[in-house]
Amino acid sequence: MNSLDWAVLIGYFGVMVAIGVWSHKRVDNVSDFFTAGGKMPWWLSGISHHMSGYSAVMFTGYAGIAYTYGVTSFITWSFPIALGIAIGSKLFAPRINRLRSRLHVASPLEYLKNRYNLPTQQALAWSGMLLKIVDVGAKWAAIATLLSVFTGISLNQGILITGAITAVYCTIGGLWADALTELGQFVIQLLAGIAMFVAVVLKLNDKNIGFFGAWDEPALHGHGKPLVGPYGTVFLLAFLFIKLFEYNGGMLNQAQRYMATGSAYEAERSARLSAVLWLVWPVVLFFPMWMSPLLVHAQKPDGSDSYALMTEQLLPHGLLGLVIVGFFSHTMAMCSSDANAIAAVFTRDVAPVLSARARGWNERSGLIAARVTTVVFLGLSMAVATQVNSPTFKDIITVVIKWVAGLMGPIAIPMMLGLLRPFRRSGPTAALTSWAAGLLAFWLVNYPINWNVDGGVPLQYQVSIPLAVSLILYILIGYLKPEDTPARLAVIEKVNTDGDAGAAAAVPVPAGAGDDVVGAP
Repeated sequence: MNSLDWAVLIGYFGVMVAIGVWSHKRVDNVSDFFTAGGKMPWWLSGISHHMSGYSAVMFTGYAGIAYTYGVTSFITWSFPIALGIAIGSKLFAPRINRLRSRLHVASPLEYLKNRYNLPTQQALAWSGMLLKIVDVGAKWAAIATLLSVFTGISLNQGILITGAITAVYCTIGGLWADALTELGQFVIQLLAGIAMFVAVVLKLNDKNIGFFGAWDEPALHGHGKPLVGPYGTVFLLAFLFIKLFEYNGGMLNQAQRYMATGSAYEAERSARLSAVLWLVWPVVLFFPMWMSPLLVHAQKPDGSDSYALMTEQLLPHGLLGLVIVGFFSHTMAMCSSDANAIAAVFTRDVAPVLSARARGWNERSGLIAARVTTVVFLGLSMAVATQVNSPTFKDIITVVIKWVAGLMGPIAIPMMLGLLRPFRRSGPTAALTSWAAGLLAFWLVNYPINWNVDGGVPLQYQVSIPLAVSLILYILIGYLKPEDTPARLAVIEKVNTDGDAGAAAAVPVPAGAGDDVVGAP
């Protein structure tokens, strides 16, 4: 990097902070901070939803998969996300929006106290927060890894720089700042992605390698196969199921985008836009990664540095700075949205149970608590980031695929399926049992069983078995021990109907430590 690249990078950081300061004027209360007051346009929500699913992991971990295996990086990652969001646009997006518009909640988990009971809500809230700390820690480590390649600064210094800047704008401006910065980050990503795509095509032409003929090169042998190595059919199906839950709200931050729109229909449109973007745009981003074996020789065994090396070699200064800004935009978009989501869960779901004072917070106190919680979450995730590549977490892609994907299912299934009428018989017993059994299955598969199987348990089973165990138990216990009380049915009707259609249903109060339902039969 030279002075021009640094100027682009510093200018980007300045704009992000300025957007946070400007957004501060739009945040008057907790609802504005966590759900933009339900005033976010559907197109902005859709772009924000799309951007909040990226991070620099794509340019490290998934770049390594593309370098090693080829197009399976798209087939087994962004394609399942696109399909999952498309399905969720009808199945989940409108219902999650009604959590805000009809139940008047500000956290995606806030409704669980009335849908199940307080212990279920607390179990999912605490486990979800802890998982998010690990997830975001991997994202900080990914962007710091890239920054070290370009600047030579240490991993911990990179984590501190990116985390501190993100903390400023997302703490000041809340979800509005997240969405507006993600819009700017989308434009930057568009320019940077096209620049890299063109640079790779030109370089291939210099080597007399055609756009389509590249796949016949020996270095790309087998890279055109959609399913290869550990990323086979079982992995694809498992990931489709996981992403259906994860990217429609199971990981909390995407749920907030649906809640932020003005109506259930706008939430559905938002999801459709995100699905289209996930289907089309990653192809442009992945193409240079697929071609990387023809252009660079990765220094790391997993190929995670291949994209960074290629960027350094192919792009002139200025454009190099723009692509580096693109790396930051991905990670900061996801991490800031995660921080906002976890702050919502803590201040709305956890703090009122832990403290009588929290139950009496006014608008100002609640907003201060939300901002403090955001900073604390970012600090904890940055601390975890320093442990990535340690014996505990191993490498970045292991954290993202094994830990996050494997543990997300047991948390997301009670939350997401609890919105749907067909699962109305499943109550707190089904929810807590499926959650606990899924976490136990994750531990068994990844540790005791994995240690005793020659070669270890294949990756697809490591991530799919916990989800399968949770799903089966949630449905089975619901039929064997139905707990569909009138109060719980009222909650389900509220999130499945608009307007006066569900007027007869009891209206649950926001989650806290008081009575389960106000006005319930």
